[in-house]
Amino acid sequence: MNSGGANLGPTNPVLLDGVTDDPSTPNVDESSPGVAQLVTAYRTLNGLADGTPVPVDAVTSSGSGVDPQISVANARLQADRVAKARNLDVSVVNQLIDANTDGRTLGFLGEPGVNVLKLNLALDERS
Repeated sequence: MNSGGANLGPTNPVLLDGVTDDPSTPNVDESSPGVAQLVTAYRTLNGLADGTPVPVDAVTSSGSGVDPQISVANARLQADRVAKARNLDVSVVNQLIDANTDGRTLGFLGEPGVNVLKLNLALDERS
């Protein structure tokens, strides 16, 4: 299976607005959601209010598309949904997010990130 980012710059209209399917090619789906559609879908999936800010890593992909980490903000916004799906209290999910958050590289580069694999394994142990 292929993985990868979109290779589109941050101001590219295709990245921002997406692409609709071309009706002249019924056997090929060229559609691709833009950031606006992805933000709406993320808010809906996680039961968030319309104006809730959505972290950029929730609606874009990296060069490989298979990063081992997500932002702490992204994990926190998903905590309620994950807690319900796993029949856990949201405080337990938040504790596991904290326990599986890696600090900045070398203590000062980048931002802390939640190790998704470790978090999911910890959630599996609790569910």
